[in-house]
Amino acid sequence: MINRVYIFDTTLRDGEQSPGVSLSMEEKIEIGRALVDLGVDVIEAGFPVASPGDFQAVQTLARELRGVEIAALARANPKDIETAWEALKEAENPRIHTFIATSDIHLQYKLRKSREEVLQLAQEAVRWARKFTPNVEFSAEDATRSDREYLAEVVVAVAQAGARVINIPDTVGYTVPQEYYDLIVFLVERLRQAGFGEALDKGELRLSVHCHNDLGLAVANSVAALLAGARQVECTINGIGERAGNAAMEEIVMILRTRGDYFQKALGTALETGIDTRKIVPTSQLVSRLTGMFVQPNKAIVGANAFAHESGIHQHGVIAHRLTYEIMDRESVGWSGSAIVLGKHSGRHAVDYKLRSLGWKLSREALSRVFERFRTEIKDVLRRIPDEYLEGILYDEYLSENYRYRVISAQVSSLYGTSLSPIAQVEVEDRKTGKRVAVAVGVGSVDAAFKAVARALGYRFGEEGEGERLRLVDFHIDALGKGTEAEGVCGVILEDASGRRTAGLGRDGDIVAAGIKALLNALNRLEASREAGETLRERLAREAEAEGPRAEPQPMCR
Repeated sequence: MINRVYIFDTTLRDGEQSPGVSLSMEEKIEIGRALVDLGVDVIEAGFPVASPGDFQAVQTLARELRGVEIAALARANPKDIETAWEALKEAENPRIHTFIATSDIHLQYKLRKSREEVLQLAQEAVRWARKFTPNVEFSAEDATRSDREYLAEVVVAVAQAGARVINIPDTVGYTVPQEYYDLIVFLVERLRQAGFGEALDKGELRLSVHCHNDLGLAVANSVAALLAGARQVECTINGIGERAGNAAMEEIVMILRTRGDYFQKALGTALETGIDTRKIVPTSQLVSRLTGMFVQPNKAIVGANAFAHESGIHQHGVIAHRLTYEIMDRESVGWSGSAIVLGKHSGRHAVDYKLRSLGWKLSREALSRVFERFRTEIKDVLRRIPDEYLEGILYDEYLSENYRYRVISAQVSSLYGTSLSPIAQVEVEDRKTGKRVAVAVGVGSVDAAFKAVARALGYRFGEEGEGERLRLVDFHIDALGKGTEAEGVCGVILEDASGRRTAGLGRDGDIVAAGIKALLNALNRLEASREAGETLRERLAREAEAEGPRAEPQPMCR
């Protein structure tokens, strides 16, 4: 049997059936082009008979996309099939995907037809579709809850009618891997007995699987089916789809790639796809942005935490050798940047690694000073610690005596139930120019306070006003404790016109005061980094070189 697995992507059909998802035509084209670049074999563009909008979507994608098969879904009746073809006919490589349910529960309550009637309709649908194109796929809806002997009868019949691909869907996510494996093995054997062995071996006839995730087994079931002889997987980006979703394409592809050794041992050959895995993460992020369905952080392959290491033991191991805690290369799926994430569990090795990745070389003594400040000041305050905060600690440790700014006093109004805007008045001191007072109006109290501080010190946020323009990259407030008396901690990240970024933290029982402290902290670090940052970097590097080389970190066991 062939070792090529064909990826049938149904993000634009089944994926768009996710509650709350509604893509515009332009968004569908953008996703479609990304899927072509990714290397999927088939794009299921929609269900043309369902609505004029679906018809137009399939028709437009069929015209616009090249280098990929475009499939349209159709029930097993002439009207659906003719409508599907009308939408598909301008495609470079069109496929009609016709289906009918085969489980007794669907036959009795939905179709109200006998097994004999459904068998006849399935055969007739395939024959009718082949009048328009030889590229016909048949799906036995709810196959995993169907009687096996009857399902096999339908599968053989549609193969005899000319279907090139026969899909065995787990429509309601009901089956489990071993059961699904046994079912696919059974159907492959029945097809061989019916004379289709050579077609299966050459890939001229393929069994396909389409698994839903109601029990969290969509990917596991899909992989079990591939081991049993299926050679097409129907899946979606990020696993989106009706109810609990579909099998996640990125997980299936990376299982086949990462565990090629297992498939080689089990099947005598590794299984391959045409996917450019480096484009998985960009495609995932595009689909997430356009559908509004955010990817959970711990999602395999494409989740923000998928390659992140915060535990000190894990960080030490990964720094020593990536394979200690990573089974895939993050760059191979499209991630960039460091896998080391600083947080409350991070240790000295991680801080040193991060600083080195930012261009800082520290002696043992300097690292101890910075790590102690990291441990006492922010390790238990921030859930995640961006690079800008780590550099900020270094500036605080070595340059704080030269910080220019301090707030003498501030008065900020907070209004409710009025059309008036909050006003802030601040008095600040600049060591170089003396004391200054400024007043500003804002959308809220924090906005007014930030604008007043910026104005007093010769900066501005946004396009209005005078002074050097700064961009507020990040702003967040957390409570240290519970209740109304809890201390608040505010964090900000600023960026100047050159792209230089600095972060600041502020703590206070008043969240506006915490915000002002954070802003001043970030501004002081910004000016210090401009004036003495490179000099400090060179000085610390000389001290580290004078100390001599360090021993390479050794892998640790747990």
